[in-house]
Amino acid sequence: MPSTTEDPRGTSESAPALAPAPDFALTGRDVRRKRPPALAFLLRLDTLRRGAGLASLLALDFCGVYVAILTALWLKAGIQFDNWSLATQFAQTGELFDFAYLVTALLFARSGLYSSRGERPGLSRIVSSLFQVMVVALLFAVANHSQFSSYYIFYGSLFFAVIYVSLLRYGYERMTGALLRLAGYQRRAVLVGRGHHIEAVGHALRDASQPGIDVVGFISLAPRPDNGLLSLGRLEDLSTVIARHSVDEVIIADPDFPQPQAVELVDICHSAGVRVRIAPSTMEILVHRAEFVPGEAVPLFELKPPVFEGIDYAVKRAFDLIGASLLAIAFSPVLAASALAVRFSSRGTILYRSMRPGIGGVPFACLKFRTMYRDADLQQEDLEAVNEASGALFKIRDDPRMTPIGRFLRRYSLDELPQLFNVLAGQMSLVGPRPLPQRDFDRLEPWHKKRYLVTPGITGLWQVSGRSELDFDDLVRLDFLYLERWSVFLDLSILVKTVPAVFTRRGAF
Repeated sequence: MPSTTEDPRGTSESAPALAPAPDFALTGRDVRRKRPPALAFLLRLDTLRRGAGLASLLALDFCGVYVAILTALWLKAGIQFDNWSLATQFAQTGELFDFAYLVTALLFARSGLYSSRGERPGLSRIVSSLFQVMVVALLFAVANHSQFSSYYIFYGSLFFAVIYVSLLRYGYERMTGALLRLAGYQRRAVLVGRGHHIEAVGHALRDASQPGIDVVGFISLAPRPDNGLLSLGRLEDLSTVIARHSVDEVIIADPDFPQPQAVELVDICHSAGVRVRIAPSTMEILVHRAEFVPGEAVPLFELKPPVFEGIDYAVKRAFDLIGASLLAIAFSPVLAASALAVRFSSRGTILYRSMRPGIGGVPFACLKFRTMYRDADLQQEDLEAVNEASGALFKIRDDPRMTPIGRFLRRYSLDELPQLFNVLAGQMSLVGPRPLPQRDFDRLEPWHKKRYLVTPGITGLWQVSGRSELDFDDLVRLDFLYLERWSVFLDLSILVKTVPAVFTRRGAF
């Protein structure tokens, strides 16, 4: 585990120094929990999702056709014979239903009504397909010399089938649309750029054969263009637009978008957990008219925010809960011995609650065994002149405020063990950027605060790659490297490497 000072120690994280970005709107909302992890996990399994969708549509059509035939028979019996009992109609419906449903499923499949969501046609195709079902059933009945008192069963069933099947499918599309959007498939997007670029990208996305993007409007850098889309304001209004319209992603629809504004836009979006994508030039957009089946109609290049969402969030949280529980049990004798040593070695509390900004910049009590004498906080300002760390950090190799037991605990990072309970409480992760004390947080550049998009960790990549020997900028790059390449195996690797890093005391003070 990493070794840090009690009051003013930690690390920070930074983006590449392209241009200063505005301060992040740190709301305390965990952007990784933007959608339910279990739901996103199920719906992101493409094969399972498609199979479930096909089964659902078949089941809905089954119900629609069956109830349509039953209703037609029930209505005829009621009006013609004054028999409004359904009992006798169920048997006759069963005799007619099997063939009708088989023909319906086959003709619906031929018409593309079981295709993927973006390719499924609408009401007109449903009506025409059901009419074909009626014709096929009628021809089969005539060829089979079936006797009917009238042909009402054919057109009556067609009438009710159009109503029931259409309503069931409409409800299905609305419900699954909400679920898919929640899981990240149907995304509400805002286009940003200049006039003709916005128009080309917007209409190409709306005409796509597999629309996964709902363009809610645009923000133009130039005077407002007349492109048939909704103008949402100026670039300065982007944060408000994202919140007001529940935007899932922002698409830069301009190959000549100014770099300073692009950096600002990316930082604003990532701080809100919103994706940023870049559309190609207008000429490249014309590719969507060609016979190209895989992928989106408009190729988009995504700038991913450094966050874990969906299944990644669920896996990492499960890993933290299981790992922290096992480590707390395994280290319980060490926790007890350390607590007793702190209690009887000097006056003061056993645990030191260091208030540090966590995810979203919301402060939390980072638990540590007390390693300093009482009133150590009051001496902080007097020691600023002898700070040995670079950047926003504060570290002193021979800190006079430290107790003898505290020095031992600090040297082997035993003072950090209580943070396992922060992990169980969801305030920290086993692996992640170290939480900074408020003193260090106040000295960060605005774009440094990207690190607060994720939960801080007990240990991290920089702690096993040199610890205090590294320059502040190197620590920042390592934290970003971890966020870009995160996996459960990387977390396991860092935890394993933390043990020798602690016991060799490399760079720890």
